[in-house]
Amino acid sequence: MSQSGSTPERLRVAALRTNQPTTFDLRPDEARRDALAAELGLLGLKKLRLAGEIRPEGRDAWRLEATIGATVTQPCVVTLAPVTTRIDEPVSRHWRPEEEFPSVPEGAEVEMTDDETDPLPGVIDLGAVMAEALSLALPLYPHAEGAEAAAEALDEQAAPSPEDERPNPFAALAGLRDQLKRDTEDDEGGENR
Repeated sequence: MSQSGSTPERLRVAALRTNQPTTFDLRPDEARRDALAAELGLLGLKKLRLAGEIRPEGRDAWRLEATIGATVTQPCVVTLAPVTTRIDEPVSRHWRPEEEFPSVPEGAEVEMTDDETDPLPGVIDLGAVMAEALSLALPLYPHAEGAEAAAEALDEQAAPSPEDERPNPFAALAGLRDQLKRDTEDDEGGENR
């Protein structure tokens, strides 16, 4: 990933300072933003930035605290018109050595906890953290201005007309009962003549 500034995208954990936080400020170039936009199904991606710090916690654990900022353009879920949204979200990640995680036998059930700690990798990939944080921050159902009116108009067009509605099955059964009753009465009336 090309970026402005001198922060590398991938940081070796062994090279991180243990006595103070390591700050970073990633700002991908246009080519990387375009590639990420295509990967996430966006119409456009401007001003993408991940800035923060990675600090040691205890002997072998690390915490990332940052902010992701971006201007994204997505298609409206109703009209497909472009919808531009500004994203400014906090990002937090926590890593600790893999040996601190309980081992789970194959095929055993695992109880999920609220702890969002991940196994500590040999290299922290800030580009992957940025891509994941951006994908989680995207609006799920972007709506353009006037999309609600367009959705209502489409609903009215798609609604069946009263003539096309299915008859009530109980009304159909009642009609059949009445027909059978008339047929029975006709048969009885014909024999008496």
